Amino acid sequence: MENLQSIQTEVDASFLYALLAEHEEDDHVAKVFREMSEIEMGHAKAFLKSKGLAESAMPGPSGRAKSLRWIGKVFGYDYVLGVLLDTEKGLSSGVIAARKKQNQQNSISDTAHVSILRNLLHANKNISGAGLARFEKRHRNVGGNAIRAAVLGGNDGLVSNFSLVMGVAGASAGSGPVLMTGLAGMLAGALSMSLGEWISVKSSQELSENQMELEAEELEINPEGEQQEIALIYMAKGIPEDQAKAMAAEIMKNKDQALDILVKEELGINAEELSGSAMEAAYSSFFLFIAGAIIPVIPFFFTEGSTAILLSALFSALGLFGIGAAITLFTNRSVWMSGMRQVIFGLLAAAITYGVGSLIGASL
Repeated sequence: MENLQSIQTEVDASFLYALLAEHEEDDHVAKVFREMSEIEMGHAKAFLKSKGLAESAMPGPSGRAKSLRWIGKVFGYDYVLGVLLDTEKGLSSGVIAARKKQNQQNSISDTAHVSILRNLLHANKNISGAGLARFEKRHRNVGGNAIRAAVLGGNDGLVSNFSLVMGVAGASAGSGPVLMTGLAGMLAGALSMSLGEWISVKSSQELSENQMELEAEELEINPEGEQQEIALIYMAKGIPEDQAKAMAAEIMKNKDQALDILVKEELGINAEELSGSAMEAAYSSFFLFIAGAIIPVIPFFFTEGSTAILLSALFSALGLFGIGAAITLFTNRSVWMSGMRQVIFGLLAAAITYGVGSLIGASL
């Protein structure tokens, strides 16, 4: 089963690299993606051959890979690249851990995939310094932050309000108190989360903007020194000195681009992320929390007693399973395992609060 999963992972990687190549504007970068797609498919064929299977047994892209294709259409293909590189790193970590457990020696190929992609890009002399810098920025800013936030925000709202509703349901015989508490908990949690998100984003923006202003001043006062820094950055990535200096000189022709690279490499700041609105982040957090928190409350609008409690648990379990399934877009784990794990933990938390609520209700 583990080997078959490895074949599926290679097939999915090949499919996603081909997808990236299809939608890449830079022809030279697209060529590198196509080469990576061929490498991954070659690995899949080698796996099949080692198991004595014909190529006709090669699986097609999984549902996860097809979902990422759809997400790429909606949110952009940078997200697909980020998830793909995350998957490559996760597979490397898993292989290394398995080798250690079995007292086997590590292989260079265990961690090679991301390095191969980087080396192919750096070695292609047709890729400009600007194009290479754009890729570096894209692959570090692992895509899907918005989707990750949506999944986590919905999960927080669902689990916290489900537990709250069950706690009050255990202590109260009527649906009125449960409904009021569920709505109050939903609004309080959403407001708290949105305010926290606003403060976090605003504070981070102000700090980053101050650091960027200082870097911009250095770029104006000492452009030769900053050009040398950019060259050193690329030399540290393994690029030959002459090529690194040529790339740095080209980048310095555009001060905005040079500043973007310097703040990214020196300060670890992605300037594009600063363009996001703190209020937009707050609104998003508010509605994402609401989307999850309303699920366990719904049954109490039209029924009460044990029926409402059971329906609330059912609706919440379905929501938890959906969240667990969505998480597999980032982890490449089994949908059933991830979904059921989320359901078990969520129901366990609700059961504990229901029990506590019942004890408190009985003592009052």
